[in-house]
Formats: sequence, C-alpha cells, structure tokens
Amino acid sequence: MKTIGLILTIIGLIGTVYYGMQAIQDSESFSFLGMDVAVSSADWTPVIISVIALLVGLFLRKRK
Repeated sequence: MKTIGLILTIIGLIGTVYYGMQAIQDSESFSFLGMDVAVSSADWTPVIISVIALLVGLFLRKRK
C-alpha cells in the first residue's frame, strides 16, 4: 500500500503543478477603473483530479 501511495503522491504532485500552471496561463486580465481584473477560462477538472490523487496517495502512505 505504501508503494501505491508513493506513486499516487508523485503523480498527483506532478499533475497539480503542471495543470495548475496551465490553468493560470489560461487566464486573461484586463484593466477596469484602474484595477487589474483576471478572468479564468481554464478547465479546472484536471487540477481537481490531481489534487484528489495527491491526497489519496498521502493518505495511503500514512496508513499502517
């Protein structure tokens, strides 16, 4: 179980970083009344799945 947990943790961490950076780059910003407003047009589903895999992996690694 610890090996599966380690693999899920690594995959989840890599996916969170990769898809998170991609989602940040998909946002657009514009100026409105002197303020910068950011609007995201990203698909957040891969980020959510990666975070869930990361959390499950950490949970499996902590179990005895």
